[in-house]
Amino acid sequence: MIYRSATLADAPALAHLGAETFVAAFGDLYTPTDLANFLAEVHNADAVAGEIAGDSCTHRLVEDANDNGGQLVAFCKLRYPTKFGDYTEAKNPIELGQLYALPTHTGHGIGAKLMDWALAHAREHGHDAVLLSVYAENFGAQRFYQRYGFAKIADITFKVGDHYDPEYLYELKL
Repeated sequence: MIYRSATLADAPALAHLGAETFVAAFGDLYTPTDLANFLAEVHNADAVAGEIAGDSCTHRLVEDANDNGGQLVAFCKLRYPTKFGDYTEAKNPIELGQLYALPTHTGHGIGAKLMDWALAHAREHGHDAVLLSVYAENFGAQRFYQRYGFAKIADITFKVGDHYDPEYLYELKL
């Protein structure tokens, strides 16, 4: 596996990976219209390119070195400033916006390496907390984050189309 930063050239593949991993994890929760509208808004190449080119998001990508095409198989996104700043007493929090892997690449330590990178990045840049939202019924992800010391600090929602998911806001103080 190759771990690296995102470039603008990665935007189409990263948008595709973001959509594919989101649908694999949560696609059955939504109407086709809500899901299509969400994917068109969030997981399109232009939106992803804007994040890569901008100052508020940092992406870490995982490429399968065994795949001749260097297929992206996982990614992590940090966002600063976080949209969850009002929920914490931290002075300089950063947000873990996404940490996704293709279903074929989960359970192999990729998520742990991405989380280690995210926490190291947060510490290196002087952040005093990491915030993230997690679907209320995604118990596997909750256990993963709890192993790192994250704890629930609030009940929030996540909008997909016209649908609102119950989510938990987790925080790890650094």
